[in-house]
Amino acid sequence: MKVELKENERIDDLEFKGLKIIQDEKGFCFGIDSVLLSDFAKNIKKESKVLDLGTGTGIISILLCGKTDLSKVIGVEIQEEVADMAKRSSKLNNLEDKFQVLNESILNLNKLYENQTFDAIVTNPPYKKGGTGIINEDEKKLISRHEITASLEDFIKVSRDLLKDKGEFYMVHRPERLVDILSLLRKYKIEPKEIRFVYSNTNKPPKLVLVKGIKNAKPFLRIDRNLYIYDKEGNYTEEILKIYNKI
Repeated sequence: MKVELKENERIDDLEFKGLKIIQDEKGFCFGIDSVLLSDFAKNIKKESKVLDLGTGTGIISILLCGKTDLSKVIGVEIQEEVADMAKRSSKLNNLEDKFQVLNESILNLNKLYENQTFDAIVTNPPYKKGGTGIINEDEKKLISRHEITASLEDFIKVSRDLLKDKGEFYMVHRPERLVDILSLLRKYKIEPKEIRFVYSNTNKPPKLVLVKGIKNAKPFLRIDRNLYIYDKEGNYTEEILKIYNKI
């Protein structure tokens, strides 16, 4: 379906089932973290109703529509221009009945949805605490990277409220925030069940962590084998190529 592009926007081919996405060349474009999270969450149960907190341009939701048999995914994005891109990407992929975008703060969701509405929640929240790091970015990038409009605790508390009992929670974040993540998940009754560390290569510390939790589950944590992005020659590893549907 044809959609109108605005200044500085482009359409990127996701090279998976013909899916595409609209991105702003001068804005915050999606990275490998979102792609890895969509793969990590690909075993979401059939016919699930899914919530994507901080959907950005909709990359995770769009990929999940291709990778899973979910019934509906609601992407929540506080930035109006970014949410508009996600809406047009949904239209571009003929996913309007399956992927809906809500231009709203995650802090207001309890006014819009009853508790225990969703089967699964996915989120790639801002990694940096508010007031930390070098702040020299435009507003879109700043909100995407720093906890300005909502904190890590907000994302987890909202997830606790809106997940059904035994509902699944999937997050990608930075390893240095792992203690915060696990302590907050326990605080809000989302039991950490699976962790996977993502490394650029074997010579560097992990750059990302993928976390799965289940609401009101019994304690038992599995640490998955490490995921490496590049091999010794600097090329994508076989697993990354498979995730990107290159082999």
